[in-house]
Amino acid sequence: MSATMSLPVISAGDSLDSYIRQVNTIPMLTAEEEADLAQRYRSGNDLEAAGRLVLSHLRVVVSIARGYSGYGLPQADLIQEGNIGLMKAVKRFEPTRGVRLFSFAVHWIKAEIHEYIIRNWRMVRIATTKAQRKLFFNLRSMKQSFAALTHKEARQIAEDLGVKPEEVLEMETRLSGQDIALMAEDNDDDNHYAPIDWLADHDNEPVAVLQRRAFDQLQGEGLEKALDTLDPRSRRIVEARWLADDEAATLHELAAEFGVSAERIRQIEGKALQKMKGALTAA
Repeated sequence: MSATMSLPVISAGDSLDSYIRQVNTIPMLTAEEEADLAQRYRSGNDLEAAGRLVLSHLRVVVSIARGYSGYGLPQADLIQEGNIGLMKAVKRFEPTRGVRLFSFAVHWIKAEIHEYIIRNWRMVRIATTKAQRKLFFNLRSMKQSFAALTHKEARQIAEDLGVKPEEVLEMETRLSGQDIALMAEDNDDDNHYAPIDWLADHDNEPVAVLQRRAFDQLQGEGLEKALDTLDPRSRRIVEARWLADDEAATLHELAAEFGVSAERIRQIEGKALQKMKGALTAA
């Protein structure tokens, strides 16, 4: 896909606000339009169809990228990395699974942004394992307040994320750093950031509202109940393929794990997703 379809780029001469305004004018697709375009791309390598799928979801990338503003990296770069993840999602999207591209693409968009942050932010050098990466990206949201963690809170977070309490406290120290001024000093460096640059509230934007609704449906109690309707093998396959914190497992990897063919894994996955869809609809 990338060989003949150019990735949307935020050029140096363009304003980021201008780019965001442009992508917000691109209408989202209906479920029927999305399924038709995805089928055209998968069956006939229709790059125009793939391009429409990408363009209609650029606003989703912008919304997700804004959630990582606090890491002090250029917002335009975060968006561009997220766009790469979106294109990977479009390439792998199968409309017959009964899941909208919006929900499917979130994992791929976040994965690319996470990798970019890890490559470019010096304080993440200690996040070398899967568990440490999970700690890095979840610690801020799991803290109950801006105050330093108590040992009890650190133990609870460590238990939830599968790391040592000492690692939680060390990561908190590195993320907290020294006190800095709210306003930036005079500085000609375009990459210079201060907290004032991050204090925008995007909670009530339409895209953010839609995203929260999708997450509430797929990751709340409904998801857990839907997973409970599956047998252990089907649940393992769904979690490995769709709910993995890191890179999703491939059909061939799961086939080797269960001693069956990749096609059989695909069949089990399809039936499991249909069963979960029914459970979510009935909830």
